[in-house]
Amino acid sequence: MVSAVLQSPLELDPPHDPQLAAQAANDALLEASKEIAAGTELVKAEVQKDIKPKAIVTAAVAVAPSRLRQWAEQLFGQALPPLLGLALLVGLWSLVSSTTGKSIPTPAETWEQALQVFSDPFYRNGPNDQGVGWNVLSSLQRVALGFGLAALVGIPLGFVIGRFGFLSRMFNPLISLLRPVSPLAWLPIGLLVFKGANPAAIWTIFICSIWPMVINTAVGVQRVPQDYMNVARVLNLSEWKIATTILFPAVLPYMLTGVRLAVGTAWLVIVAAEMLTGGVGIGFWVWDEWNNLNVKNIIIAIFVIGIVGLVLEWALVKLASAFTFEEVKT
Repeated sequence: MVSAVLQSPLELDPPHDPQLAAQAANDALLEASKEIAAGTELVKAEVQKDIKPKAIVTAAVAVAPSRLRQWAEQLFGQALPPLLGLALLVGLWSLVSSTTGKSIPTPAETWEQALQVFSDPFYRNGPNDQGVGWNVLSSLQRVALGFGLAALVGIPLGFVIGRFGFLSRMFNPLISLLRPVSPLAWLPIGLLVFKGANPAAIWTIFICSIWPMVINTAVGVQRVPQDYMNVARVLNLSEWKIATTILFPAVLPYMLTGVRLAVGTAWLVIVAAEMLTGGVGIGFWVWDEWNNLNVKNIIIAIFVIGIVGLVLEWALVKLASAFTFEEVKT
Protein backbone atom coordinates (compact mmCIF):
# COMPACT_ATOMS: atom_id res chain seq x y z
CA MET A 1 0.00 0.00 0.00
CA VAL A 2 2.93 2.35 0.76
CA SER A 3 4.31 1.70 -2.73
CA ALA A 4 0.96 2.51 -4.29
CA VAL A 5 0.82 5.82 -2.47
CA LEU A 6 4.39 6.75 -3.39
CA GLN A 7 3.85 5.88 -7.16
CA SER A 8 4.59 8.63 -9.73
CA PRO A 9 1.66 10.57 -11.21
CA LEU A 10 2.89 9.68 -14.75
CA GLU A 11 2.29 5.98 -14.06
CA LEU A 12 -1.37 6.50 -13.05
CA ASP A 13 -4.34 5.80 -15.56
CA PRO A 14 -5.71 8.87 -17.40
CA PRO A 15 -8.89 10.35 -15.97
CA HIS A 16 -12.17 8.89 -17.46
CA ASP A 17 -14.28 11.33 -19.78
CA PRO A 18 -17.98 10.23 -20.22
CA GLN A 19 -18.56 12.27 -23.47
CA LEU A 20 -15.55 10.80 -25.24
CA ALA A 21 -16.63 7.28 -24.24
CA ALA A 22 -20.16 7.80 -25.60
CA GLN A 23 -18.83 9.22 -28.92
CA ALA A 24 -16.54 6.22 -29.33
CA ALA A 25 -19.41 3.81 -28.70
CA ASN A 26 -21.61 5.58 -31.26
CA ASP A 27 -18.85 5.43 -33.89
CA ALA A 28 -18.42 1.72 -33.27
CA LEU A 29 -22.16 1.07 -33.63
CA LEU A 30 -22.29 3.12 -36.87
CA GLU A 31 -19.45 1.16 -38.44
CA ALA A 32 -21.07 -2.12 -37.40
CA SER A 33 -24.44 -1.11 -38.91
CA LYS A 34 -22.75 -0.14 -42.20
CA GLU A 35 -21.05 -3.50 -42.37
CA ILE A 36 -24.33 -5.31 -41.65
CA ALA A 37 -26.16 -3.27 -44.34
CA ALA A 38 -23.47 -4.00 -46.93
CA GLY A 39 -23.67 -7.69 -46.14
CA THR A 40 -27.45 -7.64 -46.45
CA GLU A 41 -27.32 -5.93 -49.88
CA LEU A 42 -24.79 -8.47 -51.08
CA VAL A 43 -27.00 -11.34 -49.96
CA LYS A 44 -30.06 -9.78 -51.68
CA ALA A 45 -28.14 -9.34 -54.94
CA GLU A 46 -27.04 -12.95 -54.90
CA VAL A 47 -30.57 -14.15 -54.16
CA GLN A 48 -32.10 -11.99 -56.94
CA LYS A 49 -29.62 -13.34 -59.47
CA ASP A 50 -31.01 -16.75 -58.82
CA ILE A 51 -34.70 -15.82 -58.40
CA LYS A 52 -35.24 -13.25 -61.23
CA PRO A 53 -34.86 -15.65 -64.18
CA LYS A 54 -37.13 -18.12 -62.46
CA ALA A 55 -39.72 -15.38 -61.84
CA ILE A 56 -39.61 -14.29 -65.50
CA VAL A 57 -40.07 -17.83 -66.71
CA THR A 58 -42.91 -18.39 -64.26
CA ALA A 59 -44.64 -15.15 -65.35
CA ALA A 60 -44.25 -16.02 -69.03
CA VAL A 61 -45.66 -19.47 -68.44
CA ALA A 62 -48.60 -17.94 -66.55
CA VAL A 63 -49.31 -15.19 -69.15
CA ALA A 64 -49.11 -17.44 -72.23
CA PRO A 65 -52.15 -19.58 -71.36
CA SER A 66 -54.22 -16.50 -70.49
CA ARG A 67 -53.42 -14.82 -73.81
CA LEU A 68 -54.13 -18.04 -75.66
CA ARG A 69 -57.41 -18.35 -73.83
CA GLN A 70 -58.39 -14.76 -74.69
CA TRP A 71 -57.52 -15.31 -78.34
CA ALA A 72 -59.59 -18.50 -78.42
CA GLU A 73 -62.55 -16.77 -76.78
CA GLN A 74 -62.42 -13.92 -79.31
CA LEU A 75 -62.17 -16.38 -82.18
CA PHE A 76 -65.15 -18.41 -81.02
CA GLY A 77 -67.13 -15.31 -80.08
CA GLN A 78 -66.65 -13.40 -83.32
CA ALA A 79 -65.78 -15.83 -86.09
CA LEU A 80 -67.72 -18.90 -85.09
CA PRO A 81 -71.31 -17.50 -85.20
CA PRO A 82 -71.01 -16.16 -88.80
CA LEU A 83 -69.44 -19.43 -89.91
CA LEU A 84 -72.28 -21.37 -88.32
CA GLY A 85 -74.77 -19.10 -90.06
CA LEU A 86 -73.14 -19.72 -93.44
CA ALA A 87 -73.05 -23.44 -92.76
CA LEU A 88 -76.77 -23.35 -91.92
CA LEU A 89 -77.50 -21.49 -95.16
CA VAL A 90 -75.51 -23.97 -97.23
CA GLY A 91 -77.20 -26.88 -95.47
CA LEU A 92 -80.71 -25.54 -96.11
CA TRP A 93 -79.74 -24.75 -99.70
CA SER A 94 -78.53 -28.31 -100.25
CA LEU A 95 -81.69 -29.70 -98.68
CA VAL A 96 -83.94 -27.60 -100.91
CA SER A 97 -81.89 -28.54 -103.97
CA SER A 98 -82.20 -32.26 -103.21
CA THR A 99 -85.95 -32.09 -102.51
CA THR A 100 -86.79 -30.16 -105.72
CA GLY A 101 -85.18 -32.64 -108.08
CA LYS A 102 -82.19 -30.32 -108.58
CA SER A 103 -84.27 -27.70 -110.36
CA ILE A 104 -82.36 -25.42 -107.98
CA PRO A 105 -78.62 -26.03 -108.39
CA THR A 106 -76.53 -27.24 -105.49
CA PRO A 107 -73.98 -24.98 -103.76
CA ALA A 108 -71.12 -26.87 -105.43
CA GLU A 109 -72.59 -26.39 -108.91
CA THR A 110 -73.24 -22.72 -108.23
CA TRP A 111 -69.67 -22.27 -107.01
CA GLU A 112 -68.27 -23.78 -110.21
CA GLN A 113 -70.47 -21.44 -112.28
CA ALA A 114 -69.36 -18.46 -110.18
CA LEU A 115 -65.72 -19.22 -110.93
CA GLN A 116 -66.53 -19.08 -114.64
CA VAL A 117 -68.57 -15.86 -114.31
CA PHE A 118 -65.89 -14.01 -112.35
CA SER A 119 -63.02 -15.27 -114.49
CA ASP A 120 -63.91 -12.48 -116.96
CA PRO A 121 -66.42 -10.08 -115.35
CA PHE A 122 -65.79 -7.20 -117.79
CA TYR A 123 -66.29 -8.79 -121.21
CA ARG A 124 -68.38 -7.12 -123.92
CA ASN A 125 -70.13 -9.10 -126.66
CA GLY A 126 -72.73 -6.49 -127.48
CA PRO A 127 -74.99 -3.91 -125.82
CA ASN A 128 -77.06 -6.57 -124.06
CA ASP A 129 -74.33 -9.16 -123.45
CA GLN A 130 -71.84 -7.81 -120.95
CA GLY A 131 -70.05 -9.17 -117.90
CA VAL A 132 -71.39 -8.95 -114.38
CA GLY A 133 -68.83 -6.25 -113.56
CA TRP A 134 -70.27 -3.82 -116.15
CA ASN A 135 -73.79 -4.54 -114.93
CA VAL A 136 -72.88 -3.75 -111.33
CA LEU A 137 -71.10 -0.55 -112.33
CA SER A 138 -74.10 0.60 -114.38
CA SER A 139 -76.43 0.00 -111.44
CA LEU A 140 -74.10 1.84 -109.05
CA GLN A 141 -73.97 4.78 -111.45
CA ARG A 142 -77.77 5.07 -111.47
CA VAL A 143 -77.86 4.72 -107.69
CA ALA A 144 -75.26 7.47 -107.28
CA LEU A 145 -77.20 9.89 -109.50
CA GLY A 146 -80.59 9.22 -107.92
CA PHE A 147 -79.25 9.17 -104.38
CA GLY A 148 -77.17 12.32 -104.92
CA LEU A 149 -80.18 14.26 -106.18
CA ALA A 150 -82.24 13.00 -103.24
CA ALA A 151 -79.56 14.16 -100.79
CA LEU A 152 -79.35 17.60 -102.40
CA VAL A 153 -83.10 18.06 -102.04
CA GLY A 154 -83.95 15.98 -98.97
CA ILE A 155 -81.38 17.20 -96.44
CA PRO A 156 -82.09 20.96 -96.84
CA LEU A 157 -85.81 20.24 -96.93
CA GLY A 158 -85.49 18.31 -93.68
CA PHE A 159 -83.67 21.25 -92.06
CA VAL A 160 -86.43 23.65 -93.10
CA ILE A 161 -89.27 21.35 -92.00
CA GLY A 162 -87.65 20.71 -88.62
CA ARG A 163 -86.79 24.38 -88.06
CA PHE A 164 -90.20 25.93 -88.72
CA GLY A 165 -93.34 24.51 -87.17
CA PHE A 166 -95.65 25.88 -89.87
CA LEU A 167 -93.74 24.07 -92.64
CA SER A 168 -93.64 20.93 -90.52
CA ARG A 169 -97.43 20.90 -90.20
CA MET A 170 -97.77 21.61 -93.91
CA PHE A 171 -95.44 18.86 -95.19
CA ASN A 172 -96.13 16.08 -92.68
CA PRO A 173 -99.41 14.98 -94.31
CA LEU A 174 -97.78 14.92 -97.76
CA ILE A 175 -94.83 12.85 -96.53
CA SER A 176 -97.13 10.45 -94.70
CA LEU A 177 -99.18 10.04 -97.89
CA LEU A 178 -96.34 9.54 -100.40
CA ARG A 179 -93.76 7.65 -98.36
CA PRO A 180 -95.57 4.24 -98.28
CA VAL A 181 -96.06 4.17 -102.08
CA SER A 182 -94.29 1.23 -103.71
CA PRO A 183 -91.19 2.11 -105.76
CA LEU A 184 -92.55 0.38 -108.85
CA ALA A 185 -95.63 2.61 -108.75
CA TRP A 186 -93.39 5.61 -109.48
CA LEU A 187 -91.71 3.98 -112.47
CA PRO A 188 -94.56 4.54 -115.00
CA ILE A 189 -94.71 8.20 -113.98
CA GLY A 190 -90.99 8.48 -114.73
CA LEU A 191 -91.37 6.77 -118.09
CA LEU A 192 -94.23 9.08 -118.98
CA VAL A 193 -92.45 12.28 -117.97
CA PHE A 194 -88.83 11.57 -119.02
CA LYS A 195 -89.52 9.38 -122.09
CA GLY A 196 -86.58 7.08 -121.30
CA ALA A 197 -85.75 4.03 -119.24
CA ASN A 198 -82.53 5.36 -117.67
CA PRO A 199 -84.00 8.70 -116.44
CA ALA A 200 -87.08 6.84 -115.21
CA ALA A 201 -84.93 4.50 -113.11
CA ILE A 202 -83.02 7.46 -111.65
CA TRP A 203 -86.31 9.20 -110.90
CA THR A 204 -87.60 6.12 -109.08
CA ILE A 205 -84.44 5.99 -106.94
CA PHE A 206 -84.75 9.69 -106.18
CA ILE A 207 -88.40 9.63 -105.08
CA CYS A 208 -87.95 6.52 -102.91
CA SER A 209 -84.69 7.47 -101.18
CA ILE A 210 -85.56 11.07 -100.36
CA TRP A 211 -88.00 10.27 -97.55
CA PRO A 212 -85.56 8.74 -95.02
CA MET A 213 -83.27 11.76 -95.33
CA VAL A 214 -86.10 14.28 -94.99
CA ILE A 215 -87.65 12.56 -91.97
CA ASN A 216 -84.43 11.86 -90.05
CA THR A 217 -83.02 15.34 -90.66
CA ALA A 218 -86.28 16.99 -89.53
CA VAL A 219 -86.45 14.84 -86.40
CA GLY A 220 -82.82 15.72 -85.59
CA VAL A 221 -83.52 19.45 -85.90
CA GLN A 222 -86.60 19.19 -83.70
CA ARG A 223 -84.59 17.38 -81.00
CA VAL A 224 -81.94 20.08 -80.68
CA PRO A 225 -82.04 21.30 -77.04
CA GLN A 226 -84.00 24.51 -76.62
CA ASP A 227 -81.14 25.99 -74.59
CA TYR A 228 -79.02 26.09 -77.74
CA MET A 229 -81.69 28.05 -79.56
CA ASN A 230 -82.09 30.43 -76.61
CA VAL A 231 -78.36 31.19 -76.69
CA ALA A 232 -78.58 31.82 -80.44
CA ARG A 233 -81.49 34.19 -79.86
CA VAL A 234 -79.57 36.06 -77.17
CA LEU A 235 -76.55 36.40 -79.46
CA ASN A 236 -78.85 37.55 -82.27
CA LEU A 237 -77.47 34.98 -84.72
CA SER A 238 -78.76 34.82 -88.27
CA GLU A 239 -80.55 31.75 -89.60
CA TRP A 240 -77.45 30.81 -91.61
CA LYS A 241 -75.30 30.97 -88.46
CA ILE A 242 -77.85 28.93 -86.52
CA ALA A 243 -77.95 26.29 -89.24
CA THR A 244 -74.17 25.99 -89.66
CA THR A 245 -72.91 26.40 -86.09
CA ILE A 246 -75.74 24.93 -83.98
CA LEU A 247 -78.08 22.75 -86.01
CA PHE A 248 -75.66 21.01 -88.35
CA PRO A 249 -73.33 19.53 -85.65
CA ALA A 250 -76.30 18.44 -83.54
CA VAL A 251 -78.26 16.96 -86.46
CA LEU A 252 -75.33 15.17 -88.13
CA PRO A 253 -75.91 11.76 -86.45
CA TYR A 254 -79.59 11.78 -87.44
CA MET A 255 -78.76 12.93 -90.95
CA LEU A 256 -76.20 10.16 -91.50
CA THR A 257 -78.71 7.60 -90.24
CA GLY A 258 -81.13 8.83 -92.90
CA VAL A 259 -78.38 8.59 -95.52
CA ARG A 260 -77.71 4.97 -94.57
CA LEU A 261 -81.40 4.08 -94.84
CA ALA A 262 -81.68 5.93 -98.15
CA VAL A 263 -78.74 4.08 -99.70
CA GLY A 264 -80.25 0.73 -98.75
CA THR A 265 -83.58 1.78 -100.25
CA ALA A 266 -81.91 3.01 -103.44
CA TRP A 267 -80.05 -0.26 -103.93
CA LEU A 268 -83.28 -2.22 -103.46
CA VAL A 269 -85.18 -0.02 -105.90
CA ILE A 270 -82.64 -0.13 -108.72
CA VAL A 271 -82.81 -3.92 -109.03
CA ALA A 272 -86.60 -3.86 -109.41
CA ALA A 273 -86.52 -0.87 -111.76
CA GLU A 274 -83.92 -2.43 -114.04
CA MET A 275 -85.94 -5.63 -114.31
CA LEU A 276 -88.73 -3.59 -115.90
CA THR A 277 -86.78 -1.01 -117.89
CA GLY A 278 -84.06 -3.29 -119.32
CA GLY A 279 -80.65 -2.10 -120.49
CA VAL A 280 -77.41 -2.76 -118.66
CA GLY A 281 -77.62 -3.34 -114.92
CA ILE A 282 -77.66 -6.05 -112.29
CA GLY A 283 -81.47 -6.12 -112.27
CA PHE A 284 -81.64 -6.55 -116.03
CA TRP A 285 -78.95 -9.24 -115.77
CA VAL A 286 -81.14 -11.19 -113.32
CA TRP A 287 -84.17 -10.91 -115.61
CA ASP A 288 -82.17 -11.84 -118.70
CA GLU A 289 -80.79 -14.94 -116.98
CA TRP A 290 -84.33 -15.88 -115.97
CA ASN A 291 -85.41 -15.68 -119.61
CA ASN A 292 -82.50 -17.99 -120.42
CA LEU A 293 -83.50 -20.31 -117.52
CA ASN A 294 -80.00 -19.99 -116.07
CA VAL A 295 -80.80 -20.38 -112.37
CA LYS A 296 -77.14 -20.60 -111.39
CA ASN A 297 -76.47 -17.06 -112.60
CA ILE A 298 -79.60 -15.83 -110.82
CA ILE A 299 -78.31 -17.18 -107.52
CA ILE A 300 -74.90 -15.63 -108.24
CA ALA A 301 -76.61 -12.29 -108.90
CA ILE A 302 -78.45 -12.54 -105.56
CA PHE A 303 -75.13 -12.93 -103.73
CA VAL A 304 -73.58 -10.08 -105.74
CA ILE A 305 -76.48 -7.77 -104.85
CA GLY A 306 -76.16 -8.70 -101.18
CA ILE A 307 -72.39 -8.20 -101.10
CA VAL A 308 -72.58 -4.81 -102.81
CA GLY A 309 -75.28 -3.69 -100.38
CA LEU A 310 -73.16 -4.89 -97.47
CA VAL A 311 -70.15 -2.93 -98.72
CA LEU A 312 -72.24 0.24 -99.12
CA GLU A 313 -73.59 -0.17 -95.59
CA TRP A 314 -70.09 -0.72 -94.18
CA ALA A 315 -68.72 2.34 -95.98
CA LEU A 316 -71.47 4.57 -94.62
CA VAL A 317 -70.99 3.22 -91.09
CA LYS A 318 -67.30 4.13 -91.32
CA LEU A 319 -68.21 7.58 -92.65
CA ALA A 320 -70.68 8.13 -89.82
CA SER A 321 -68.13 6.97 -87.24
CA ALA A 322 -65.56 9.44 -88.60
CA PHE A 323 -67.89 12.46 -88.40
CA THR A 324 -69.75 11.80 -85.15
CA PHE A 325 -68.72 11.21 -81.56
CA GLU A 326 -71.44 8.65 -81.02
CA GLU A 327 -71.00 4.95 -81.69
CA VAL A 328 -72.83 4.12 -84.90
CA LYS A 329 -74.40 0.70 -84.60
CA THR A 330 -75.02 -1.48 -87.61
